[in-house]
Amino acid sequence: MTNDRETKKSTMGGDEREHRRLAMTLAAVLFLGTFQLGEGELKGDYSKLSGIIIPGFASTQLRAWSILDCPYSPLDFNPLDLVWLDTTKLLSAVNCWLKCMLLDPYNQTDHPECKSRPDSGLSAITELDPGYITGPLSSVWKEWVKWCIEFGIEANAIIAAPYDWRLSPSMLEERDLYFYKLKYAYFLWLKLEIAPKQYIQWLDDHIYAFFAVGAPLLGSTETVKGMLSGNTFGLPVSEGTARLMFNSFGSSLWMMPFSKYCRADAMYLKHFSGGIRKGPNGYQCEQKEFQSNYSGFSTNIINIEIPSTRGIDAYPSVSEFSQTNYSSMECGLPTQLSFSAREISDGTFFKAIEDYDSDSKRTLHQLKKSYHDDPVLNPLTPWDRPPIKNVFCIYGVDSRTEVGYYFAPSGKPYPDNWIITDVIYEIEGSLVSRSGNQVEGNPGPASGDETVPYHSLSWCKNWLGPRVNITRAPQSEHDGSDVQVELNVEHHNEDVVPNMTRSPRVKYITYYEDSESIPGKRTAVWELDKANHRNIVRSPALMRELWLQIWHDIHADSPSKFVTKAKRGPLRDDDCYWDYGKARCAWPEYCEYRYVFGDVHLGQSCRLRNSSADALLHYV
Repeated sequence: MTNDRETKKSTMGGDEREHRRLAMTLAAVLFLGTFQLGEGELKGDYSKLSGIIIPGFASTQLRAWSILDCPYSPLDFNPLDLVWLDTTKLLSAVNCWLKCMLLDPYNQTDHPECKSRPDSGLSAITELDPGYITGPLSSVWKEWVKWCIEFGIEANAIIAAPYDWRLSPSMLEERDLYFYKLKYAYFLWLKLEIAPKQYIQWLDDHIYAFFAVGAPLLGSTETVKGMLSGNTFGLPVSEGTARLMFNSFGSSLWMMPFSKYCRADAMYLKHFSGGIRKGPNGYQCEQKEFQSNYSGFSTNIINIEIPSTRGIDAYPSVSEFSQTNYSSMECGLPTQLSFSAREISDGTFFKAIEDYDSDSKRTLHQLKKSYHDDPVLNPLTPWDRPPIKNVFCIYGVDSRTEVGYYFAPSGKPYPDNWIITDVIYEIEGSLVSRSGNQVEGNPGPASGDETVPYHSLSWCKNWLGPRVNITRAPQSEHDGSDVQVELNVEHHNEDVVPNMTRSPRVKYITYYEDSESIPGKRTAVWELDKANHRNIVRSPALMRELWLQIWHDIHADSPSKFVTKAKRGPLRDDDCYWDYGKARCAWPEYCEYRYVFGDVHLGQSCRLRNSSADALLHYV
């Protein structure tokens, strides 16, 4: 490794760190999860496929890399002990567990008494807390890997790329060389080492497709809740403890919501034109940012009361901002301020509360050091389409999703100094508040996936070509009677919304697929009704559609660019079930009753008539 690193330094003209950090920022485009396929010679055999799974936030196991004696507890931490996520130690030795999870909020170093590092291999991302009870509850990529096995993918063809999801993007590369190692393990981000023409050709030759699953492309509003009041994510800890832990992670800022109208200087684009500028990145906003009220989101993300008893002059940092941001201004009364996504990501909000929130100084330090002043690229900027031939963007819609918050001072010290007094939700094209109060805003045509707003998820629709075919079909197996199609819909780099109906009891997938593509590219967006953010990678409908599309693509003689949506039948034994109304296995064209010793109910004995490979022939 040393010789390789030395050679790399000489080849890259002494700018190795900047070059590696470029790889890091590009990999961060689709942080919550991606699956990539190497093309090679595909001739109808899944065993020829290979892929890399890059998990999302909190989706990699962390293990202890030190010895920590826990007083008053029979459980200590020893090297390689599971930290994230060991619920037994969390419950019995929470203070010790926190020492192994927390990072220094300023320099991102480990706690003096304990440090943790990411586990390796597929086991690091399949289940976070393996066990009879905890395993299914903490399953992440296990079902995804199971499908790979069922369709014949070789064991050495699926590579997991776990990482320390607590770190900021720059520190992730600086401390662990994460993207440097990822690149040499398989493939992708070589843009600073290969001239542009050869770079694109290399991608076309080696990367078949890029699947983004539930990617928060414009950030997530839930990040704000985690930073100000704490988000436990179902863990048995207090919100204050959750806030303390979350705010020690440099990665927390990576997921902040930001405006689609504002872009940071794209430093990496300057590489081939000569030199890399050493100054900090700056934001350039379109005029639309100042003409709209909410940075493209459906409402203001933060509404917060300033606890003033001496008037606004008591807070110099607040008085710097425009008076139009105040909902009331009477001496001695609390003042409510509202902030958009841009004002959060550019630091305006944190400067406004700096004088009476002790964590704001830390946030501003991390925001400036690891994001705004990153010498390569500030990742808090809208992402362009990845430079890969085939891109699929997949996410859930129409679940109740938090899009805005009202905060007020609690009168307690940090980390419990803020409480949430109201929450604004988007739900199926409307805005509602937890309190029932009227909500001002511009709701979108749909809602998000319970965690990420629709506005952020659907940003990838901008990557579609100038004309789009839209198809809406049931998620479950169907005979095609409830399939709706709109062909050649014009698309102008913005959201595209179909004029289609929904049966109230049916969950659909809506497919947006290039009819006329960007030259040399193919893009598709899949929206899955009611598929929430944390479970979408376990969705049987998603896995079925993914494999059908791959099966379609590895047959060069397929007449269409995308797999047909006209009909969906069972592909696996698990898809067959007993139809009690007709006293037979459902889908008799595909399934038959075939008892095997050990079956405990009729549905278990319903199995495919032919192999999965034979069933797939219907979709070539």
